Amino acid sequence: MTALTLQLPPNLKFTDEEFAQIVAVNKELRLELTAEGELIIMAPTGGETGNRNFELYLDLGVWNRQNKLGKAFDSSTGFKLPNGATRSPDASWVKIERWDTLTLEQRKKFLPLCPDFAIELRSESDDLEEIRAKMREYITNGLRLGWLINPQDKQVEIYRPHQAPEILQSPTSLSGEDVLPGFVVNLQQILA
Repeated sequence: MTALTLQLPPNLKFTDEEFAQIVAVNKELRLELTAEGELIIMAPTGGETGNRNFELYLDLGVWNRQNKLGKAFDSSTGFKLPNGATRSPDASWVKIERWDTLTLEQRKKFLPLCPDFAIELRSESDDLEEIRAKMREYITNGLRLGWLINPQDKQVEIYRPHQAPEILQSPTSLSGEDVLPGFVVNLQQILA
């Protein structure tokens, strides 16, 4: 099963506050809003994907806590991208200098920026082409480094600005490169 896209009339556009209200009264759902105004209802993940996500959060969180270079976020965090979409990567990170430019009010709502780093972990219910389109959207909106981790095919696609995605077959680890200096993730359990 892929994500469900609810088509809305073209003239019906949600304000940030209205979309936040929809999310608030549908806490059991994971919702995103495309730049075209489509409401995306994400399917819950299964146990294996949930565990993989947790391991990735843990790795990113421990690295972030030790290095204090930014703020790390889980899949519940909404980012209001420059193109108008509100997206929620599976895991993400924002450089501290960018975080510090946000007001306290902005930090409480969907963050009005694109993360510097994002991970999308393909679950059994995800359509690969839809996730690739989402990664391209992140890059177009300012993402500096992105990983699409695809356990089903034992592949990782690395997204960088102004480059074609790099596809790695069965990598054992990934580096945060110059975006997350010193961050290395062991993928042996994730791609198992």
